[in-house]
Amino acid sequence: MRRVLRDSDLRRLLLARLVTNAGDSLYYVAATWLVYALTGSTFYTGLATFLVLAPAGLQFLFGPLVDRVPLRSLLVGTQVTQMVLVLVVPVAYFLDALSVWVLLVVMSLLSLLNQPAYPAQSAAIPRIVDREDLVAANSVFSVAYQGVDAAFNALGGLLVAVVGAVTLFVVDSVTFAVAALLLLGITIPAAEAADRTEGEAGDETPEGTVAADGGDPGPESYLDSLRAGFSFVRGTVVSRAMLATVVVNGSLGGVLAVLPAYGDALGGEVAYGLAMAAIGGGLLVGSLVAGVFDDRPLGLLLGGGAAFSAVVWATAVGIGWLPMTVPLLAVAFVPVGVTNVLFASMMQALVPEASMGRVMALVGSVSAGATPFGGLLGGSLAAVTSPGLVMLAGAVGFAFVALWVFAVPDLRRLPHIGEIETLRL
Repeated sequence: MRRVLRDSDLRRLLLARLVTNAGDSLYYVAATWLVYALTGSTFYTGLATFLVLAPAGLQFLFGPLVDRVPLRSLLVGTQVTQMVLVLVVPVAYFLDALSVWVLLVVMSLLSLLNQPAYPAQSAAIPRIVDREDLVAANSVFSVAYQGVDAAFNALGGLLVAVVGAVTLFVVDSVTFAVAALLLLGITIPAAEAADRTEGEAGDETPEGTVAADGGDPGPESYLDSLRAGFSFVRGTVVSRAMLATVVVNGSLGGVLAVLPAYGDALGGEVAYGLAMAAIGGGLLVGSLVAGVFDDRPLGLLLGGGAAFSAVVWATAVGIGWLPMTVPLLAVAFVPVGVTNVLFASMMQALVPEASMGRVMALVGSVSAGATPFGGLLGGSLAAVTSPGLVMLAGAVGFAFVALWVFAVPDLRRLPHIGEIETLRL
């Protein structure tokens, strides 16, 4: 990890991500709790979850944009725009015009503006570091921002109780400004137009597309770029994994929707912040130890890890006692942190740089597309049943992933990522 951090551009990209994540963690806890405080209804927290997460399903539309425009300009522009938009909530509050609908509109717009940022970051990392350093670089990023999420989710619950939710919107605006300044100093090399792995699934990507900062975007149209992303993923092991991610993300969307009410029953806004921190903490630990598992069969890690998470998650919800539930929720997400890092590293190693933006955006869209609908359904279901029942959906989602991986030979037999030479089935 130390070697990859010697690169000043990677350090700046990482610091910008850390600062933004810190602010966003405070903002998300504050915003979701504020929705619950204004309405007292899981239906509205479910609606908030839907509006915040639904734009992630449109991420694939930004993929061709990521591949065709200067990445630094795109990253800086999204930060500055969000910096201004997030101030709408405190301004509305001081004008005595704040309502749940103002809050929901701001939350959804902020989420939409954030969608190009993640595929742009994913596209930038393999341009900055060598292929052999991708696992270390992705592990550093996952460790860093999951650690920030865990710490600031917990801090967010405490600060909401101490200074109020609206103040944290101002803090988030400052973090966007700092991140924009950091990103202004980054130099991102031009993408390589040629495929790095001959005969790889990316052979279907049309020639002439160059995702270079300041370079010629080539003759390919936006729709051609969009279709190329779908063509790349079709017939690959990634397409086999998508159904599992849709199911688990849908179930976790329901969890996020009812977590404010569930946390309130366990101890109020601080308990909610701790539950959010537990999820981020488990991802952090998994990201930290991901490098230890990069020589283990990926299929076994995916299936076995999901089965382990299902059992631990169900136990955590079944106990329903804050001192035990919070650490068990964290443990349930450790395997998720491990496999997230390894799967992202596999993608970045095998997807051509000139197609990275559209492919990563498409995968992100499909993976996250079910989450907002799960949130809307989970919030509505909790309103007529109980938040605890919807919380169990997380265990069901993990169990489905385990069953799917072990039932599909192409996933079950995945070797360790160093032996995977192609994404094609």
